Amino acid sequence: MLKYTLRRILGMIPMLLLTSVVVFSLAKLMPGDSLSGEIDPNNTDPQYIAEMREKLGYNDPEYVQYFRWVTDFMKGDFGTSTRYKIDVADLISERLSNTIFLGITALIITYILAFTFGMISGRKPYTIRDNLIAGINYIGLAIPSFVAGVITIYIFAFKLNWFPSNGSVGIGLIKGSFEYYMSRLHHVFLPAIVLGALATASYTQFLRNDIIENSRKDFVRTARAKGTHENKIYNVHILRNSMIPLVTFLGFDIAALIGGAVITETIFTYPGIGQLMIQSVGTRDYPVLLTLLMLFSFLTLLGNLIADILYGVVDPRIRVS
Repeated sequence: MLKYTLRRILGMIPMLLLTSVVVFSLAKLMPGDSLSGEIDPNNTDPQYIAEMREKLGYNDPEYVQYFRWVTDFMKGDFGTSTRYKIDVADLISERLSNTIFLGITALIITYILAFTFGMISGRKPYTIRDNLIAGINYIGLAIPSFVAGVITIYIFAFKLNWFPSNGSVGIGLIKGSFEYYMSRLHHVFLPAIVLGALATASYTQFLRNDIIENSRKDFVRTARAKGTHENKIYNVHILRNSMIPLVTFLGFDIAALIGGAVITETIFTYPGIGQLMIQSVGTRDYPVLLTLLMLFSFLTLLGNLIADILYGVVDPRIRVS
């Protein structure tokens, strides 16, 4: 397993280099640049804009710009945000904690709901409860995240006034205090529900179908023949085998939840890297945009690796040498 992990990590290097070429090319294909919106004779001198483009290297050939960017990137220099005028690393680190907190909260909600609904549907398939859960799942699959976000804000924030509709923490609270952390939890709950509940549908169906399939296998018949209690059969024997497909998703969730937070954070005005990415696209903030895209690519590759490793942890029969 150690040799396999090292080989996979080394294999990520050429993949990231190829990704950097694609990411840089797509970013440069967008019309305009970070200075395009500032070309206004009433606000900014066109000569100043021309000088800034020369200073930032926007007039250099594309391949020169790429090699300069990728060389600095490998050194840990992600550049300076053209919008916020601060280091990209500092800007992303300020927002990353919010997105991680949102992603972990949404992941907990997803797995709690998925295991609860999946076990209920899998143990009693084709019953009223199973059909009711299936109906809820179909609704979850059909509703886009931006529609669910607007509906939850309207009901729970505006009508019921249970949760705030924007931000990540209340104003004026002392960082590190109990009130501060409770406020963060209060602000993150609504967007986390949207992210987590919508992801539950597919997880529930996968778990349900696997439980039904595994309940018909020989090892379950043997356990029943030995007089093993039905709860132990489902909670230990069947569930352990049915968890394997969900482990695959767990690795991808590291990147998917952070990437999926782009829309949710924008709707809830939640200050995370998802909202930052939308802003960087709109303002052509290349240093921020390129760094975030590379971060998402790295997390996707890392998720693949974690999923493969967890395979062997969940099922001892699966071992990679």
